[in-house]
Amino acid sequence: MAIKSLNFITGNQNKLAEVRAILQGVVEVESQAVDTPEIQGTIEEIAKEKCRRASEVVGGPVLTEDTALEFSAMKGLPGPYIKSFLDALGHEGLNKMLDSFGDRSAEAVCTFAFCSGPGSEPILFQGRTPGMIVRPRGPTNFGWDPIFEYEGKTFAEMTKEDKNKISHRNKALVKLQHWLSEGN
Repeated sequence: MAIKSLNFITGNQNKLAEVRAILQGVVEVESQAVDTPEIQGTIEEIAKEKCRRASEVVGGPVLTEDTALEFSAMKGLPGPYIKSFLDALGHEGLNKMLDSFGDRSAEAVCTFAFCSGPGSEPILFQGRTPGMIVRPRGPTNFGWDPIFEYEGKTFAEMTKEDKNKISHRNKALVKLQHWLSEGN
């Protein structure tokens, strides 16, 4: 049975716009905000549990998304906890965390999880984009985009179209598109 629409669980309008833009013409994306407890664990464990719980709350199929930012010098931290780190420290504070390290490389990670309904095992679709952590450049209205540089530009300095072509979110959604096109 082909999936014609997805209930994307997010309250973040920027993420919703990116997902709709990337999946346009493939599947209709509806949105619903659902509060689920944030567990600790690996990126994959967190994504699966969030998706399971959202599916139980909604009582049906859902798509969830988790974003991580892994600093190489810190062996993957802050990882899936980037939102809390950004809220507490801001862009400059995240930069200061790396000031004593020679390595400012990082990897943006996006993990989408799809669950067909309560009791079903979530399926993961993950994308990764390598980059560097830099001093903030560009608009500051979308998370850590101003400090994540890919090939000379921060995500915040890129047009939405250019970012969507190379982003971790796009790479994960391409995997989801392939899965959807196989009729799952």
